[in-house]
Amino acid sequence: MAAVGALSLSSSSSFFLANPSSRLSSLRRIPFVQTSCSSSSSSSSSSTEFKITFAPSPPKTLVPDPSPRDTSGPPIPFLIPWIVRDENGGLKLQATPPVGFLQATTKNDKSRKNKISSLPTSAPKHSKAARRFYNQNIREPQRLSKVLAAAGVASRRSSEDLIFGGKVTVNGSVCTAPQTRVDLSKDSIYVNGNRLSKKFPPKLYFAVNKPKGYICSNGDEEKSVVSLFDDYWKSWNKLNPGIPKPRLFTVGRLDVATTGLIIVTNDGDFAQQLSHPSSKFLKEYIASIEGVVHRKHLVSMSEGTAVDGVHCIPDSVELLPSQPDVTRPRLRIVVHEGRNHEVRELIRNSGLQLHSLKRVRIGGFRLPSDLGLGKYMELKEQDLKQFGGKIQLSRT
Repeated sequence: MAAVGALSLSSSSSFFLANPSSRLSSLRRIPFVQTSCSSSSSSSSSSTEFKITFAPSPPKTLVPDPSPRDTSGPPIPFLIPWIVRDENGGLKLQATPPVGFLQATTKNDKSRKNKISSLPTSAPKHSKAARRFYNQNIREPQRLSKVLAAAGVASRRSSEDLIFGGKVTVNGSVCTAPQTRVDLSKDSIYVNGNRLSKKFPPKLYFAVNKPKGYICSNGDEEKSVVSLFDDYWKSWNKLNPGIPKPRLFTVGRLDVATTGLIIVTNDGDFAQQLSHPSSKFLKEYIASIEGVVHRKHLVSMSEGTAVDGVHCIPDSVELLPSQPDVTRPRLRIVVHEGRNHEVRELIRNSGLQLHSLKRVRIGGFRLPSDLGLGKYMELKEQDLKQFGGKIQLSRT
């Protein structure tokens, strides 16, 4: 057995001597080896025992940086070298980008901003074909009374009276329930034997300079605000063939003796938004006063007065400067509730006598100075936006 061990050791030694690279790599993997040998003999056999132990690896010590950086100061900027050509055409390095590169970058940024600012901000208008498809396939059925009012037959309340009176038929059957859901594009509706057109009239909006003596009634009175449009209807059928004539009505009311701005439309939703007290649209009036206006009168008006059991306080009361062509003092009074006779009650309870009253503004829309008494102007979408608030227009 000892001979075999000696042979193994001698062969291993000769291998390491013949291959020094293998010897070095082995030494790198096994840093230090301790061996011990002991032998014992017995009656039957003899054996040799080897005890091999590995020394622990020496601790690694980190060598500190001989020149530590000062982290208290500002960080060192990361510089990118630029390779550019000099005046002679040779290449050189510099720390800043070329001037031409900066100019081109600035120009591209400006053009990009111009493209972004030129993008449309308003909602796109749908084509006639798209609106027709929506009306025929997607529009939900509406109440019969609302459809009759939108079609220009009568007001919603008068339409309900027609339905209750059995004057309306739907698909050949008499309908006496105003809440019946119908679709004008699909259902056949007759009123007093006349078939209702499949087309809704367009939504119209007008600003009227109401004259004195005209009433804000939706009936057929001779001196109503709606009667000022008689000449407008004479050319309707010629300019709008096949389209039913819309039924106009006033938004809110003005006293018969009050002149100035009144809105006329056939859009019930728009009228509700403009006249509802929750909208709180400011309304401005110019009042001509008989006599002299003192400070106590202004204080009394600013404290408010009771109208229909409700204490109403104006938003502002102001005495306008005198003008050479105006003999009477004028007051600018702004209110937001718009209760019946509110401005007149404010003036009367302050001890003043009213000569004339004119409304000149609703919300942000002011009566045009060149619009004469009894005249009207059609309002476009840009004009309607001047009212302010969250006015939403109906689309047909």
